[in-house]
Amino acid sequence: MEKTLIILKPSAVQRNLIGEVTSRFERKGLRLAGTKMMQLNDAILDIHYAHLKEKPFFDKVKQSMKATPVIVQCWEGIDAARVVRNLIGKTNGREAQTGTIRGDFAVSSQENIVHASDSAQSAAIELKRFFRDDEIFEYKLLALPNLYASDEL
Repeated sequence: MEKTLIILKPSAVQRNLIGEVTSRFERKGLRLAGTKMMQLNDAILDIHYAHLKEKPFFDKVKQSMKATPVIVQCWEGIDAARVVRNLIGKTNGREAQTGTIRGDFAVSSQENIVHASDSAQSAAIELKRFFRDDEIFEYKLLALPNLYASDEL
């Protein structure tokens, strides 16, 4: 099973959407493997958003992500990164389809409720950035036979 990272951003925390967003992943059939609240700082954000370092909005992104603690989560499932990306919708909430997390809850490109790994490869790197090995849990999801065909497992 593939694992992926989700960060419930300060916009989700401030708007009391933690349960609503988490329940969308649960209802889809993904398995929660790890979750914790943490306060992000410049050191971790400089690494996490290094690809934006030269962009004029880089400091604004960092300030936004430090506004409150965030919830970091590890979700697991077949093609988890792709499944999650489909659930969250386009980056800009004004362009995201209704029915997606951003389409239903965001009207901003920056204050867009959630960060999600863009691929399984990115997820592997990002999960190590936010979780120690002993913070990711393995357990059998009893609903597995009701979620996937036997030849998918």
